[in-house]
Amino acid sequence: MASSGGAAGTSSLASLWSDVNKAGQNGDFTRALKVLNKILQVAKDDVKALHCKVVCLIQNGSFKEALTLINNHSKLLTSDVIAFEKAYCEYRLNKIESALKTIETAPQKTEKLNELQGQVLYRLERYEECLSVYRDLIRNSQDDYDEERQTNLTAVVAAMSLWSKTKPEDLGLQETTYELCYNAACSLIGQGRLSEAMKKLREAENLCRQSFSEDTDLTEEDINAELAIIHGQMAYVMQLQGSIEDALQLYNQIIKLKPTDVGLLAVVANNIITINKDQNVFDSKKKVKLSNAEGVEHKLAKRQLQAIEFNKALLSMYTNQAEQCRKLSSSLQAQNPENLLPVLIQAAQLCREKQHAKAIDLLQEFADQNPNQASQIKLTMAQLKLAQGNVTKACMIMKTIKDLEHRPGMVSALVTMHSHDEDIDSAIEVFNQAIAWYQENQPNSPAHLSLIREASNFKLKHGRKKEAIDDLEQLWKQNRKDIHTLAQLISAYSLVDANKAKVLSEHLPSSDTMHLKVDVDALENSTGATFIRKKAAKVAGEQAKVTGQVEIKKKKKKKKGKLPKNYDPKVAPDPERWLPMRERSYYRGKKKGKKKEQIGKGTQGATSAATAELDASKTASSPPTSPRPGVAANAPSSVNSNVVPPRHQKPVGAAGTKKKQQQKKKKGGRSGW
Repeated sequence: MASSGGAAGTSSLASLWSDVNKAGQNGDFTRALKVLNKILQVAKDDVKALHCKVVCLIQNGSFKEALTLINNHSKLLTSDVIAFEKAYCEYRLNKIESALKTIETAPQKTEKLNELQGQVLYRLERYEECLSVYRDLIRNSQDDYDEERQTNLTAVVAAMSLWSKTKPEDLGLQETTYELCYNAACSLIGQGRLSEAMKKLREAENLCRQSFSEDTDLTEEDINAELAIIHGQMAYVMQLQGSIEDALQLYNQIIKLKPTDVGLLAVVANNIITINKDQNVFDSKKKVKLSNAEGVEHKLAKRQLQAIEFNKALLSMYTNQAEQCRKLSSSLQAQNPENLLPVLIQAAQLCREKQHAKAIDLLQEFADQNPNQASQIKLTMAQLKLAQGNVTKACMIMKTIKDLEHRPGMVSALVTMHSHDEDIDSAIEVFNQAIAWYQENQPNSPAHLSLIREASNFKLKHGRKKEAIDDLEQLWKQNRKDIHTLAQLISAYSLVDANKAKVLSEHLPSSDTMHLKVDVDALENSTGATFIRKKAAKVAGEQAKVTGQVEIKKKKKKKKGKLPKNYDPKVAPDPERWLPMRERSYYRGKKKGKKKEQIGKGTQGATSAATAELDASKTASSPPTSPRPGVAANAPSSVNSNVVPPRHQKPVGAAGTKKKQQQKKKKGGRSGW
């Protein structure tokens, strides 16, 4: 019985393993898992069955479950059996450090482990080691995956160029695929060769379209989704070249496609935020959500993630979210204490809150802790002092930057600020110190001679002739053919030492040797000439002809005036037609109509019965519309008053009286009461 049962069990296991093999060949890993579970019910410690189950779980994307199974059976599934599967699960679960440790502790380095090691080192941004691994793989491998390895190798070189700022070496690879062409373009971007990079990206776009044109099932939208990463890099190059509008348009097209690559979307959204800056803040807030998508941190390099966080902090500052800005910048500073940008963001936020003293203290503290970045910090502090209007303090701070004090830019800034304070002596001292440094370290260099020339011009401008003479003589000794410097030197000496000026003037070239191609007549007759030489008087006959021509030219045709509509040529026009009607001699005023009332006429303050009758507020039938200001509620009716009616009043409006009233109106516009 025992032997018969054992034989039956063996045949049953063989049948199950046959089913596993068949399911694996068909790619039905779910079916294979079910069969393997049956095998493990019979033989729970079967190493082969456990190994196969791990592979099936990986094929189905259940990396966490597969890693748990490996850890639960660590005694059976040792590193020599399942090192690759364990490291791969850790890699896919973003446990990159653990994956590298598993690879390094494996007893035997297989080709699969080396391939995975290259991917792990790339994610850890250890590009030098990664480059060495891929070189060995390409050199020692002979299979159908050589093109993929070359693509990974060029990706490592591009990353080194972009993030490590190392000059990449020429690998001598033929760019036959769009991936290789794209990586080459990224490498060129890292070197700053933007025009060449754009050509490579266009070439990569054409190769990509050609590779997908053979697949008839793909639509134009599918092809554009594949091209999104190339277009994103194109937009980045446009942005660097200053074509902001074109870059923004391309970025927005990529977002509308909604690509599945969260890393690409985060980078595009971040670049749009950098274009918006402190404008279009509402759009920037929407774009920030794309950079916060799940899994972004595993798709981008550390430098990219830092840039996104910096821009979030700046956006918080622009949107007046002070606490959020401080929180983000403090977090960035904690991650990288030597990075200057988080401190600058915090200082900028304090300045927005009008706390300039705190901002300067913060910068000074960072400068004390990081002496290697003190120069940049002190320049920022000087800028803050200038913003406060304290030019003198800004000069004092800038003079403490010893490694920049001789630079032409620093000299120019200090001279400008001292000139603003009208401290000419200090400005000249700055020039002298810089010239002395160059005299000792880089004598007669272009920067040295340029500083001497600027110093002499500055001294001449401010009347320091004697001090300027030394500088001009030094310049002239360097180049005896410099006529301009010699002329300046003679001009300076003419006010100090006339004899010396006369001696130096002998070195000036004679007028015969100077080839000046100048048309004197044309120069004198030009519009800008201030003096025109008078020509000889002309003969009387010629002068008369010229005068006649001028008179002929001056005569112009007069336009016929417009005549009134009722114009009668037989009737003589009214000589008083140019006067206003009320000022003419025959004007007698308007005729008094029988039915017309003289409303509002008469002496000031007088009222009439007709006025009271026409006042709707006095009638009972019409309701009041609004209160009448200045009228008492119990005012007596004007009907019972002793005011003279309009008909009995003397006529008003004689020509002389009306004329005076009109003149008064024109003068003041309002009465003086």
